Amino acid sequence: MPSTRRTPGRRPLRRVEETSAGGLVLDTVSTRANAALIARRDRHGHLLWSLPKGHVEADETTEEAAVREVAEETGVTGAVLGPLGTIDFWFVTGQARVHKTVHHFLLLRMSGELSDDDIEVAEVAWVPLPEAAARLAYADERRLLDGVPTILADAS
Repeated sequence: MPSTRRTPGRRPLRRVEETSAGGLVLDTVSTRANAALIARRDRHGHLLWSLPKGHVEADETTEEAAVREVAEETGVTGAVLGPLGTIDFWFVTGQARVHKTVHHFLLLRMSGELSDDDIEVAEVAWVPLPEAAARLAYADERRLLDGVPTILADAS
């Protein structure tokens, strides 16, 4: 049974639920497509490549938020081909323990050009799909790419 001990003099952290959405946008419906990835700098200045994502607004579905966030962070507008999966994790910030759920989708590029104009993004790049998993910094995101061939087969 987990311990419920509290450190004397410390207040318990409040729990916060956050929901985000994003995804992987491809330039064609093919397993040989290029995928748009973003990079952010960690606190040591190293680039960490990931999938674009961000908060779901109150009036949005997760699919709408994914399309918006991908466009904001990459400059590319996509259409949802299907769900890639959901990642959830916990972290502590300030006086809160945050449970974050991120819904990811596979998208097909409809318009736009890659751009790193978003202040949160250090770099963007088209990466050949077979190389994308190796570029991603997070194992949970790498695992999401396993579902891409099935979605592409259904879309063609």
